Amino acid sequence: MVRSMKLAFSTLGVPGLPVPDVLALATAHHYHGVELRAHPEEPVHPGLSPGERAETADAFRAAGVEVLALAGYARIAAPGEDGAVLEEIRRLLRLAHDLGAPFVRVFPGADPDRPRAESDGVAARRLGTAAEDAAALGVRILLETHDSHRTGADAIRVLGPVGHHNAGALWDVMHTWLGGEQPAETYAALAPHLGYVQVKDISSAEDTTPLPLGAGVLPLTECVDVLCRHGWDGWLCWEYEKRWYESAAPLPGLLDAGRDHLVRLLGEAA
Repeated sequence: MVRSMKLAFSTLGVPGLPVPDVLALATAHHYHGVELRAHPEEPVHPGLSPGERAETADAFRAAGVEVLALAGYARIAAPGEDGAVLEEIRRLLRLAHDLGAPFVRVFPGADPDRPRAESDGVAARRLGTAAEDAAALGVRILLETHDSHRTGADAIRVLGPVGHHNAGALWDVMHTWLGGEQPAETYAALAPHLGYVQVKDISSAEDTTPLPLGAGVLPLTECVDVLCRHGWDGWLCWEYEKRWYESAAPLPGLLDAGRDHLVRLLGEAA
């Protein structure tokens, strides 16, 4: 099962790049899929017309590349009324359905001044409601280990009470590491809910500028090892955050080496 893991990269690494160019990179560098940053400044976002959605889906099919996920920015624990948050998620779900994407990413985004149990309850209520919409469309909503809920232990406080197949987890290896959680601990918490894994690398907790895979301090070897030991056969997606770090090297020139590094880790773990 190890060798059936698929590799993807996020368009966060090539901000604003037109879909045909993204697909050209994926095919040239032998990636199986792409995580699309679903933001209005990107070519793919919930404001696309039906025709534009169909054209995008056709382009991916023709290229033989999968739309892994839509990386949205809804924050399920954010202050405010449920309605606006749920509508934002529903718009992402409809777009994912139209593009054939199996996953939609959401953030936690809890107010640090709000009691933790209260934020968790709000997040679980919203996620549970949205999961019903996701199920009807054949899509899963994945809560990323990020910001207020950066570890697996944090995420499970929301996902556990929801208990719905269409509400899952996205493991961002940087945030669980920054939260002091070991890969084996993260996997144990998230395994029943895990949709896919975002890999990346950085030089330190103080400097999160993206680096080529294997050039930094993140425990990528340990993450791949724990996934392989448990026979997990999902996706590894390289999230190279070029959008936020202009000084970072361009992603296209790193894609071959990044793929080779992941393939090597998978082979060693096997």
